Amino acid sequence: MGRPVTLFTGQWADLKLEELAKMAADWGYDGLELACWGDHFDPGQGARSKAYCEDRHALLAGHGLKCWAISHHLAGQLVCDKIDARHYQFTPPKVKTAKEAREWAVKTMINTAKAAANMGLEVVCGFTGSPIWHLLYSFPPCLPEQIEKGYKQFARAWTPILDVFADKGVKFALEVHPTEIAFDVASAERAIEALDGHPAFGFNYDPSHLGYQGVDYVKFIRRFADRIFHVHMKDAWWGHGDGSVGVFGGHTEFADPRRYWDFRSLGHGDISFEDIIVALNDVGYTGPLSVEWEDSRMDRCHGAQEACDFVKSVDFPVSALAFDAQFDKQA
Repeated sequence: MGRPVTLFTGQWADLKLEELAKMAADWGYDGLELACWGDHFDPGQGARSKAYCEDRHALLAGHGLKCWAISHHLAGQLVCDKIDARHYQFTPPKVKTAKEAREWAVKTMINTAKAAANMGLEVVCGFTGSPIWHLLYSFPPCLPEQIEKGYKQFARAWTPILDVFADKGVKFALEVHPTEIAFDVASAERAIEALDGHPAFGFNYDPSHLGYQGVDYVKFIRRFADRIFHVHMKDAWWGHGDGSVGVFGGHTEFADPRRYWDFRSLGHGDISFEDIIVALNDVGYTGPLSVEWEDSRMDRCHGAQEACDFVKSVDFPVSALAFDAQFDKQA
């Protein structure tokens, strides 16, 4: 028996949770990773009411499903991002200023920690945002203190939130991703250092955001073995464009055939999932494998069912004995 296979509901928030739960059960999933938008999970209600959390569990259980994690990428992004017009699509209509947006985000992430505790969960996935993403390409050359100042700003913004997570016995799992404070191995190391190794901070491992950058996505697992709190199964391909668009995307949309890289349904990209499963087994990860389904070229219902079958086919449990232990037995 392998790890539980779940479906992240973020890309399905246009559907009611009841409808999606039935579909996911029919496709063969073991559970759902609930997104904190749409009607899937309300962290404010979850923080205030254990009855609300029990109702969410009951809805899932009615379809034979469980929940191991909830996710709030949208609020997390605003905690320490440079706020602009794009961010207000994530906030309530009453939020009008950058200060209000940030205050809403901080309060919402704190509520998400409390809601996870009321759900009996140990992990919340999400984004952190970054005050220095715009400095990624160092021209004009970054001043010596700018990057360090950005990591300090990140730590000031997130440490009080992470303290609440720790108090509630919940871990925050950053999905390492371009536009976040950590987007590869080096920046992830620096984020941990900036937080002075805060025990509530770790990662939602997603290889799709690392592979096309040229980052060794298997090395990431081994480097942060004790901070892999959750795993997204998501595929990507790269090197398939016509040479007119590079890694930075050329301001093109997903599925544009000129693109150097794109997200693909599981098994249709360039990620080596067998290497990932081996590494996860080696570091002792026993949590869910959560499908984050994205592929602009494929019907999502077809893709979600295919992805569930794919994950179950590539996952395998750790051996209970050394492969040559039987030779120690005397006939």
